[in-house]
Amino acid sequence: MRNLLGLSEQELVSLAREVGEPDFRGRQMYQSLYSKGVSSIEEMTSLSRDFRAVLSKYARIHGCSLSAKQISKLDGTTKFLFQLDDGSRVESVLIPPASSFVDTAKERADENKRLTVCVSTQVGCPLDCAFCATATMGYSRNLTAGEIVDQVLQVRRLTGKTITNVVFMGMGEPLLNYDNVAKAVELLSRGVKIAAKKITISTAGWADKIKQLADDRVKAKLAVSLHAANDSTRTKLMPLNKRFNLETLLSSLAHYYDRTKTRITYEYIFFDGVNDSERDLRQLIKLVRRVPSKVNIIPFHSISFTHPAGLAALLRPSPRLEQNVAMLRDNNITVMVRSNSGEDIDAACGQLAVTTPEAGTRRRPQRSIRKVTPAR
Repeated sequence: MRNLLGLSEQELVSLAREVGEPDFRGRQMYQSLYSKGVSSIEEMTSLSRDFRAVLSKYARIHGCSLSAKQISKLDGTTKFLFQLDDGSRVESVLIPPASSFVDTAKERADENKRLTVCVSTQVGCPLDCAFCATATMGYSRNLTAGEIVDQVLQVRRLTGKTITNVVFMGMGEPLLNYDNVAKAVELLSRGVKIAAKKITISTAGWADKIKQLADDRVKAKLAVSLHAANDSTRTKLMPLNKRFNLETLLSSLAHYYDRTKTRITYEYIFFDGVNDSERDLRQLIKLVRRVPSKVNIIPFHSISFTHPAGLAALLRPSPRLEQNVAMLRDNNITVMVRSNSGEDIDAACGQLAVTTPEAGTRRRPQRSIRKVTPAR
């Protein structure tokens, strides 16, 4: 049966035409799916009873189903474990207001009022970043546009709360699932009615797809997981840098800014003795000045529960975090410091990893990184 969830308005209009219904029936389905968030065809009460009966014979609405939920006792962050049709599972996180950032300046007040859902775009991830728990899972497959959007719809339905922001920062590299991510952004902005300026795609730096985001006019903000301002260190932390080095990445970001006039957000974790020296900071200051941008400093979050090996097992939080933030600000770099939201339930940045059938119980996963190429 055809799954309605993930279809665009035009695709739903075409579906209505196929069964002899007028175009407005397709638009009603679109509104029911994304604005109202119905979970069954029977709930599409704007459609006639006869049409719902016909539609139910060959179509359905199905995305994710909740397997487990954990709520942080420290800050209220909620982690959801969702199961997909094929038995695969992904994690999503609801980040409550006033916990996204630790800054208190007035100009950041709006950041502290938002209710954000962090969504996954792949089952696992093939990029093998040293600081990321998801990398220990290996890679299974891309999520469909419907599965991505349904994470937001499910969280909204389960909590009864209005979602103001969506970040593509969960499991997986979004730009390796380009088509479905771009479609999900459109469905979230036009269908779910989340403002495009409040949707952020975070990438490890897949440069050619960054250019495509700009050329395709995908209406979302862009964040880049940077973590080092020289190729040697960044390659150790993020093997993708071998394919797209910093100069290539910066060229793509310059193209992105030229086409969109939207400043870039760089994400940076300070690791003790790895990327936190004064020399590292000077390189970072020079780099971020090349394209209009701001820097989000992400606190170190342990992934020891995945039993990492190699460099990943040696990473430690930098004792220089506060002075490094001060140095960046003294050099007129816009800096925001993220909070540790959800750290006690392994839901903070870099900690998402489904490794056992029972949520909240971790074991060392079997690594099986596959070679993948972008979907488009």
